Amino acid sequence: MQEAPIFTDDTIVFGLLMLTLGFIFYTESLKTGFWSKFYKIVPGLFMAYMLPAVLTTSGLIAPEWETTSESGEVIKHSTNLYYVASRYLLPAALVLMTLSIDLKAVFNLGWKALVMFLTGTLGIVIGGPIAILLVSMFSPETVGGVGPDAVWRGLSTLAGSWIGGGANQTAMLEIYGYNQSEYGKMVFVDIVVANIWMAIILIGIGRSKIIDNWLKADNSAIESLKEKVTSFAKSVKRNPSLTDIMIIVAIAFGTVSFSHIGANILAPYFEGIVDNIDSATTRNTFTFLGSKFFWMISIATLIAILLSFTKAKNYEGAGASKFGSVFIYILVASIGMKIDLGSIFDNPGLIAVGLIWMSIHAVLLIIMAKLIKAPYFFLAVGSQANVGGAASAPIVASAFHPSLATVGVLLAVFGYAIGTIAAIGCTILMELAAVS
Repeated sequence: MQEAPIFTDDTIVFGLLMLTLGFIFYTESLKTGFWSKFYKIVPGLFMAYMLPAVLTTSGLIAPEWETTSESGEVIKHSTNLYYVASRYLLPAALVLMTLSIDLKAVFNLGWKALVMFLTGTLGIVIGGPIAILLVSMFSPETVGGVGPDAVWRGLSTLAGSWIGGGANQTAMLEIYGYNQSEYGKMVFVDIVVANIWMAIILIGIGRSKIIDNWLKADNSAIESLKEKVTSFAKSVKRNPSLTDIMIIVAIAFGTVSFSHIGANILAPYFEGIVDNIDSATTRNTFTFLGSKFFWMISIATLIAILLSFTKAKNYEGAGASKFGSVFIYILVASIGMKIDLGSIFDNPGLIAVGLIWMSIHAVLLIIMAKLIKAPYFFLAVGSQANVGGAASAPIVASAFHPSLATVGVLLAVFGYAIGTIAAIGCTILMELAAVS
């Protein structure tokens, strides 16, 4: 954990993040000179992700830090910005980006989206044991350990996180009883490797047309959906009045309110049901049903889809999805500040395991995309629906077009459902690889 950064007040940190985003959008708007050439290579969304990481690495800000009291007691601190962005701004963004969705057109995207998602899942399942086997050849102590300290037990939590999400990760920690005093190392690997992979995906978005040409992909269904939404937005476009803006904000955060109310009721209810299941395997498979985050995202998306069948969708003409994009960029910046670029080399052995693991996931996705001629959109979103979950998949999907954010959410929710079972299968293979 880092020492106290220069700025610890969330108000100041938020202001710095917003200045960073303002700088990115201003420089990206310049049509000539250095910045024009720069953004042809590096996407603005990637910069929104990396510049906060630079602020963290330089010690200006930090997601977490420790201080020592006069009595010698170590006090842990953390910023609330990511929590606010993921619990308030993310569901609001999903609502505003989904208002104008054509649900039929989303389903017309076809089977390739699901195939790429499942391929990503398979890549995580087989990537873990292969990574253990490879690393054990030159550094057996990195993947060794016995009993609760066995590294394969800790890596099981990565499998849960990278297929499902936080609830699945916690379930794997319970199932395999990894030493909780060592758990922080696995969380660190999770953050570093997942963020490096997300950075690569964001860079790829800027070259998606080139990648699609190489894959010989048919992205006509995606282009058709984007065209439908764009045409609808043009047909209802108007100069937004203050009333329009206030109603857009009311729709967004009113839905956020209802989604939190529903989550506060449903999560404890299902948690009680799940806790009473006799079979430990079944019980841990459905742990995600006790997650408030899962229900919040699901309810917000469902309400937004229902609103898309009403006159509320006309607020896209007043810029609803643009407000949603603002919230998404704030979320991206808050995720970016969680990574300290200098700490990547703090635990090279475990980081190597994670990078090899993620590389197998990536290679399998590329091979499958080439075989079925799936567009880069399906590769990127299918991967992030696994590795990043409901917080990251909509970000990546909306980078292609705001209307596509819903696709990321739907796949991420599916990831929650299969996360624990698939992670158990991965862990069984990792245990076999570790003892072989």
